[in-house]
Amino acid sequence: MTTYAEHHAPGASPGTGWSRGPLLGFDTETTGLDVAVDRIVTAALVLRSPDGTRSVRTWLLDPGVAIPAEATAIHGISTAEARAHGQDAVGGLEEIAAILVHHVRDGVPLVAYNASFDLSLLDRELARHGLPTVPERLGRPVAPVLDPLVLDRWLDRAREGKRRLGDLVALYGIEGDGELHQADVDVLATLDVLDAQLVAHPHLRGAALDALHAAQAGAHRAWAERVNAERAASADGRPPTSTSWPSTSGRVATSPRGTGYGG
Repeated sequence: MTTYAEHHAPGASPGTGWSRGPLLGFDTETTGLDVAVDRIVTAALVLRSPDGTRSVRTWLLDPGVAIPAEATAIHGISTAEARAHGQDAVGGLEEIAAILVHHVRDGVPLVAYNASFDLSLLDRELARHGLPTVPERLGRPVAPVLDPLVLDRWLDRAREGKRRLGDLVALYGIEGDGELHQADVDVLATLDVLDAQLVAHPHLRGAALDALHAAQAGAHRAWAERVNAERAASADGRPPTSTSWPSTSGRVATSPRGTGYGG
C-alpha cells in the first residue's frame, strides 16, 4: 500500500518529464457548495518534487460568515473555532493566491480534485475582497491543470459507482495517516491518486502538458453536456452544471468528492 506522504503509487516507475514533478496540489474546505456565495474555511498547497513532498502550507481562515452545522460535520471546523483561530480572510486569500501563482507562472502543473470547484471558489473569494483573481495575476487562464476527477471520468468512463476522492483512494488501494476532508490530507491523497492513474494509464506520462490540459477541458465539456441532457430529460429541477473547466462561475450543484464542503 502507498500512503498520502509517498511520492509514487504502487509499482510506479520514476517516469520522465512533468510526471516526476514538481507538482503543486491545491484543495479547500468550505462553508458550502455554491461558488457564488460560499467561503473558504481551510486551504492547503502542497509542493511535491521528484524526491518527495517538499512543502505543505495550510491555512485556517475566518470566513466572515457562520459555518453551517452540516459543513462543520464534514470538515470539523466550527464558526467559533474559525473566529477564534482563523486568519483574516483578506490576508490568507492573498497568501494562497500569491503562492499558487508563483509556482504556476514557473510552469509547475497545478493538481486539484474537481478543480473547477476550488479554483472558481478561490477566484470568487478574491474578487469579493477586492483582490486580483488568479487569471488576472497570471495574465492568462490557469494552466496547466491536472484534475484526477476529470481524468477518471475520461479514462475509465465505463466504471460504475461514485467518483469521490475517497472512492478513488479505495480503488487504488491508497492509505494515509490522516482522515480525508482535511485540506492537507486531501491534497496528498489527490497527488497519490494522480500517481496511481499514471501507472494505470502510462501513456499519460508522455503527453505534452498543454495537450493534456486541453484534453481534460474537452472531456469535462462532454461529460457536462451528457449530465445536462439527462437532467433536462428527467426534469428533476437540478441546475445545469457548467461545461467550463478548470474554472467556472455560478452554482455548483453537487460535489463529486462526497464531502459537500470542499475536499
